[in-house]
Amino acid sequence: MKRIRYSKYTGNLTDELEMESLLEALSDFLLDSGFRSPFSRFQEMGSDQTIENLREAMRQALEYGDLFDDAMQQRIGQMAGNGELEELIEQLIERMEQENFVTFDRSQQGEQQPGHISNRPGQAGHETQAHFQVTDKGLDFLGYKTLRDLLGSLGKASFGRHDTRELATGVEISGGSRLYEFGDTMNLDATATLSSALAREGLSLPLNLEYADLHVHQSEYQSSCATVVMLDCSHSMILYGEDRFTPAKRVAMALSHLVRTQYPGDTLSLVLFHDSAEELPLSQLARAQVGPYYTNTREGLRLSQRILARQRKDMKQIVMITDGKPSALTLPDGRIYKSAFGLDPLVVHETLEEVARCKRSGIMINTFMLASDPGLVQFVQRVTAMCKGKAYFTTPETLGQYLLMDFLSRKMKTIH
Repeated sequence: MKRIRYSKYTGNLTDELEMESLLEALSDFLLDSGFRSPFSRFQEMGSDQTIENLREAMRQALEYGDLFDDAMQQRIGQMAGNGELEELIEQLIERMEQENFVTFDRSQQGEQQPGHISNRPGQAGHETQAHFQVTDKGLDFLGYKTLRDLLGSLGKASFGRHDTRELATGVEISGGSRLYEFGDTMNLDATATLSSALAREGLSLPLNLEYADLHVHQSEYQSSCATVVMLDCSHSMILYGEDRFTPAKRVAMALSHLVRTQYPGDTLSLVLFHDSAEELPLSQLARAQVGPYYTNTREGLRLSQRILARQRKDMKQIVMITDGKPSALTLPDGRIYKSAFGLDPLVVHETLEEVARCKRSGIMINTFMLASDPGLVQFVQRVTAMCKGKAYFTTPETLGQYLLMDFLSRKMKTIH
């Protein structure tokens, strides 16, 4: 009789670790904005996305163990005690690349694999300075995690859609039928159409259908929206002992994931404003950092208008996240006029002129303030009064909740 002998499965810890949990544990490192928090486990590391920094961040995440159960943490502790932790880290780095969460710049690595970069004393150190980038898949996952946490805190059972009170002809049936009009989607209501013909012709064959007999189903009209997120990246976003920029980046990624998965007809763009302003692809958001810049709000509004002018949507809106009053202006000759003290009359006047242009173009501006500076509050109050938008005083901890609540409810309230 054939016998089968079973042995205890020890498994490979590299395969057992959930890559999503590890990525979440590394999120503060991957989304670093240049803020050196004394409470961060990654605060002693530089902001460069190098292989060596990734290796060190992964080592700290594994040893800290806040995302693993006791049994898993015990096994990690045993591997660290046996000197096997470094091998585990190298395998995890390879797996991160294989599953397309990060990509590596091999220009400084020769033919070596990213998980096998030499780090032994006495060997060339330039190889450890090879850089990596978070992929679109990695950013999308981090955006999903942020969105899930934010919606959970709001008590939302589902993402919902941008419903309005209008009815239109379409594929999804959610209302009664009506007479067909030229240009309607031909989603024919066969019952109503035949009933109309029978009422006119009676029970006779062949049954003649006329244009006036055609009835089509109605569906709820769902508006489309073009959104530009204006993100302040002036140096004040990481000053005063608080990181305001990283939470703003997380919210932008969460909003991007929401638009992509739940509102495929919508568009979302990102504009960073400082001394000037530039459009940033969402795929580059993780690497965005603050700098020693002023706040050129007007230039951000001008660029946002040019982006929205290319969109043919029912709604156009600007979501501005800032912690400072406007303090810079781009002059006609290209020079940057800067004023750091108070509300400069010239800067404020030109910025409000741009707000007025947004209003004439039908663009809504909603502002999320991350500070309570009197100058900022005064400026935002004037912007809100001019464009009939909304202003929220928030903190980095509550920014996502306020922004998502506003985004999810906006269209129902403005399109009737």
